[in-house]
Amino acid sequence: MTADTTNADKPGADTIYDRDLDRNPANFQPLTPLSYLDRAARVFPDRVAVIHGPLRRSYADLYARSRRLASALKARGIGRGDTVAVLLSNTPEMIECHYGVPMTGAVLNTLNTRLDAGALAFCLDHGEARIFITDREFSKVAGPALEKAGVKPLVIDVDDPEYGGEGTALGGIGYEDFLAGGDPEHDWTMPGDEWDAISLNYTSGTTGDPKGVVYHHRGAALLSLGNVITGAMYGHPVYLWTLPMFHCNGWCFPWTLSVVAGTHVCLRQVRAGAMYRALAEHDVTHLCGAPIVMQLLLNAPDSDKRPLPRRVSFMTAAAPPPQAVLAAMGEAGFDVTHLYGLTETYGPAVVNAWHEAWDDLPADERAAKMARQGVRYPVLEGFDVRDPDTMDSVPADGETMGEAMFRGNVVMRGYLKNPKATQAAFAGGWFRSGDLGVKHPDGYIQLKDRSKDIIISGGENISSIEVEDALFKHPAVAAAAVVAKPDEKWGETPVAFVELKEGKTVEPDALIAWCRDRLAPYKLPRQIVFGDLPKTSTGKVQKYVLRERAKEG
Repeated sequence: MTADTTNADKPGADTIYDRDLDRNPANFQPLTPLSYLDRAARVFPDRVAVIHGPLRRSYADLYARSRRLASALKARGIGRGDTVAVLLSNTPEMIECHYGVPMTGAVLNTLNTRLDAGALAFCLDHGEARIFITDREFSKVAGPALEKAGVKPLVIDVDDPEYGGEGTALGGIGYEDFLAGGDPEHDWTMPGDEWDAISLNYTSGTTGDPKGVVYHHRGAALLSLGNVITGAMYGHPVYLWTLPMFHCNGWCFPWTLSVVAGTHVCLRQVRAGAMYRALAEHDVTHLCGAPIVMQLLLNAPDSDKRPLPRRVSFMTAAAPPPQAVLAAMGEAGFDVTHLYGLTETYGPAVVNAWHEAWDDLPADERAAKMARQGVRYPVLEGFDVRDPDTMDSVPADGETMGEAMFRGNVVMRGYLKNPKATQAAFAGGWFRSGDLGVKHPDGYIQLKDRSKDIIISGGENISSIEVEDALFKHPAVAAAAVVAKPDEKWGETPVAFVELKEGKTVEPDALIAWCRDRLAPYKLPRQIVFGDLPKTSTGKVQKYVLRERAKEG
């Protein structure tokens, strides 16, 4: 008997499952993280949602205030496709903006608090901001930015009681007064399409004007779920805000916490003493941050440290932490999970999913496993290392270099008003990260460098990450960054910028000798420069600054 293959292998062909089984409001609703807060407020109305100094707000309060914000914005004519820009610290108002703004159909643009006035003005103009909500702390830069900008948004001032510094109000209305005009029972509407924009995030713009990365409701909803799964955020998680909420919308954690009705512990400034107090007093279960946050915790004076009531999950991105740092974090009571992602992927979309069997490996082999970026989040459909020219997947041999590429629902819609950059980023049907790496036999991916950070010396490729890792292992080194310096003979040679631990010293020649025992001769740094490393607000080393220093000798 021959099988009927009439509709076999015909995508889109009409089948019995395509007849009279249409999509309708009862069986299809657009994905959005806004629904998570609605559920949390209905199921756990009295649970503490937000802690900020002496302030405690329940989920019922957070929902009501978010609806007030949406109602007040709508009364000002804000709706679908409008941009509401905010320049805020990790405060309750920032969390409310993540809900109240998109509840109107508008797009939330969280601005980097360390940008200068010119860069802020560019973002306000490029995003066509109609409302600008700003904290009094940033008035010295926000004021000049508004003067430079072509747009003239309504300015709303946040005066946080936890901020005791200088600053002035820039607008005609305060945030609390603005909310007072809103309806806590406001009947907000779901997005008409889950593809609708929910937020706008500007990249760092280190080589020109920043690019505006556009997120959609579907991606934000899915990445939030991915965080719950990856971070094992079950029960009643208590999350300490050390990661800036302006950075990739805080890796979507403002929305993630509502999935599990967790508690946000706000922190205006990332200081060791404040972190340890919050960890101890609020029984914190999770936090995220760049490696610099680990250094702050580990190098804190004893007077700042507090005993932790439980082990704390610490999720970190950027360069893989050195083995010595991971060991020290473990001894201090933190379980570190290594993540990887970009602004264009809603923050972390890759995790170094750990196998229990690796715990028994020798220290060097275990460190090698920890150095890998890993595998895709459950909510990411594709993550691979591919040849950027042929788009072929590279062999899983741990040696063949290619570009790390993403594909799936937690990849941005594209760059706002920049079709050329969008098309280049998606060429070949994958998002091209610009990160170079290898794929190991077990499928785990390990980055070797940014494409622009690879050092080509005498025709040989040198991974700056590999050289930095060798430097990190020295007991006196707190941080290291390696960049290329132009060289007439070799084309480029490695220069290492090194930040030493407090009270530690080492001679340049001794540090190069240390590397000689761990690296091939052509990979050795030709010069060591000691001093503080320039960093972004999210703790990433600004290599473009160091490249300029290297060029200047």
